[in-house]
Amino acid sequence: MNKARALIAGHGDFAEGLLSAVVQISGRDDVFATLSNRGLSAQDVERVMRERVEAGNLSVIFTDLPAGSCTMAARRVQRVRPDVIIVMGANLATLLDFIFASDEASPAEAARHAVDKGRGSILVTEGPASGGGERGA
Repeated sequence: MNKARALIAGHGDFAEGLLSAVVQISGRDDVFATLSNRGLSAQDVERVMRERVEAGNLSVIFTDLPAGSCTMAARRVQRVRPDVIIVMGANLATLLDFIFASDEASPAEAARHAVDKGRGSILVTEGPASGGGERGA
């Protein structure tokens, strides 16, 4: 197993909840570190995020909302560390694909592939009364 290489950051228990699901499904608890913005100011989120990225030499930050406080902090971290990749709007499918990315894949390649898988996992199903069927979102 490898050392953590990415950070999941978001509101409330978002990061911990996704990590819990990832571990339950994959059995791997070594790929992600987590950060909640609960009780933290915008400056604190950025400081803690920067500390975790630096301490773990993390290369990817997954966040919940494109314009949320964690994403804004990640963008500020990225200004100092342009090698850091940010994935906004992360979901379970995205994280699972990232976790199983080939060890030979660069962080950017793994993140791009994970985003494609995560986007493709978002579906809408409608009952028979509305025409039925399943469509990608």
